[in-house]
Amino acid sequence: MNTTTAASTAKVTVATIRDWARRGIIAATKVAGRWVIDTTSLAHRITIGAMKRPARKVIYSVETMTAIGGNRWQRNGMDRVYINDWAAFAGIETSRYNTGNISSASYQGEGVSNSQAYKLLGSIDKVWFDATDGKIHGRFGYDESRVASRQEVWDAVVAGIRTAIAAL
Repeated sequence: MNTTTAASTAKVTVATIRDWARRGIIAATKVAGRWVIDTTSLAHRITIGAMKRPARKVIYSVETMTAIGGNRWQRNGMDRVYINDWAAFAGIETSRYNTGNISSASYQGEGVSNSQAYKLLGSIDKVWFDATDGKIHGRFGYDESRVASRQEVWDAVVAGIRTAIAAL
C-alpha cells in the first residue's frame, strides 16, 4: 500500500504516514524511493488511535442551548433557556390527527401504544437550562409509562441534548 492510500485509510495526512514510517510506528519499507506500508501494521495503528480518542467535551451554555432550539427567558434575576421540544431529544416521535389526538407513536425507534405515548409525554413537564448554575433542570409530571420510567425518560432527554450539542 502506498502513502496516499494509507493516509486516506487512516484519515490522516500523507506527511503523518511518512513520519510514522520513519519513526517505526508502522511497518514500512522503501522500494525505489517510495514507502510501501504494511496493511496489518496500519490497521493496528488505526485501532490504537480509535481507542485513545477522548469523547468530545460538551459545554452547556445559553448559546448552545438556543442553537439546538431552546427559548431564552430572563426575568427577576433568572436567566433560563427552556427546551420546549424535549420529547424529540428523548426519542419520542408522535404523529397526530387534526383533532390533536395521537395517531401513532414510537419511543426510541420502537412502536408504542397511543396511551403509553401520552404517559411518556406526561412523565416530564418542563426542561430548562439555568444559566446561573450551568445545569439542565427538569420537572417530572404525574404520569409514568410501562415502557420507560420517569428517570429513564429524563436520562434519554439529557443524552439527546448532549448529542445535539456535540453535533454543533
